[in-house]
Amino acid sequence: MTQKVMGSPRKIFLIATEPSGDHLGAALMKELHHRLGNEVVFAGIGGREMEEQGIVSLFPIDDLAIVGFAAVARQLPMLLRRIREAASAVVQARPDILVIIDSPDFTHRVAKKVRKTVPSIPIVDYVSPTVWVWRPGRARAMTRYVDHVLAVLPFEPDVHLNLGGPACTYIGHPLIERLDTLRPDAEEARRRKTPPPVLVLLPGSRRGEIRHHMPVFGETLASLREQGLVVEAVLPTLPHLLDAVNEAVAQWPIRPRIVTTEAEKQSAFRNARAALAKSGTVTLELALAGVPMVTLYRGGAVEAWIARRVVRVSSIILANLVIGENVIPEFHQEECTAQNLAPALLSVLNDTPQRRHQLEAFAKLDRIMDTGGRSPSEQAADVILREMKPQK
Repeated sequence: MTQKVMGSPRKIFLIATEPSGDHLGAALMKELHHRLGNEVVFAGIGGREMEEQGIVSLFPIDDLAIVGFAAVARQLPMLLRRIREAASAVVQARPDILVIIDSPDFTHRVAKKVRKTVPSIPIVDYVSPTVWVWRPGRARAMTRYVDHVLAVLPFEPDVHLNLGGPACTYIGHPLIERLDTLRPDAEEARRRKTPPPVLVLLPGSRRGEIRHHMPVFGETLASLREQGLVVEAVLPTLPHLLDAVNEAVAQWPIRPRIVTTEAEKQSAFRNARAALAKSGTVTLELALAGVPMVTLYRGGAVEAWIARRVVRVSSIILANLVIGENVIPEFHQEECTAQNLAPALLSVLNDTPQRRHQLEAFAKLDRIMDTGGRSPSEQAADVILREMKPQK
């Protein structure tokens, strides 16, 4: 039911700088439109999906698609200029609330400037920074410029409470709205058990990840073949990475089937017997799809040096953290070799205790991530409307 609001329209400023944040922002805008009708106007920064919901982005979010500490250092003057521009736009707009979505290295710097200049503007952070992985002091520091955190992982409210962070509400992960597209029907479930097994390869969605991971993916496939295992390899990627992926697989002994649409990727998940995946949100996606996996991450020398000194958790695999148990094997940096990956993959491609243990753990996720049947956008809208500055 649309909520009627007296007086002038409410003004909501949203900032999202990555495709995943753009998706969250668009869904939230749609829900707020449903609640407030024409009594809401949006401004801010977003991508294609948020623009379809009515936002006119201050600048293209592609400007901020920068990965790696070295790359950030090279682009620092541009990034600082964009941070200043974003903060100035919020201050000038004087919105009823500012919603920053993920990308904390950018959005939190904007929020700090806004809070210093106009402290009366409420600020909600949609997607908590990973204070449970590194820099836990950020949680307490956030209380100075964030009024409420919208958590997409069920353990995060307790983390913020224990670390002295802002008020935090678990609203659900967007993946829980896509279970029907991730889980197999009867025919697809049969395909999971039929040889040759479908092996999904997920090297990452950024050029740096393609560069670091593709060689070891090819070496691992070669090792599996040498051991007599025939697989149907499927490699989902994004259209703008297709040339880089094709160039990399040209050297592989086994050519995977490369797919570029979200529907093809979801079909591969529904048919897959197992996956070899870069660490990240995709591990939770695979777990919800019921696909046992082996994970890896190989970064540059600077990233590796920093990670060894600041990471505070026993696993960097999101699915492991949500489950609360390290059921998924992970190989990082110098451990990320075909000699390690191939045997681990064999153990999840075959009917082994390791495979069964992963599947049993994945079956707990629906209960762990339950939101009582309400979507993340619905619950996010509840918090935002409560936090919004009252009309005069």
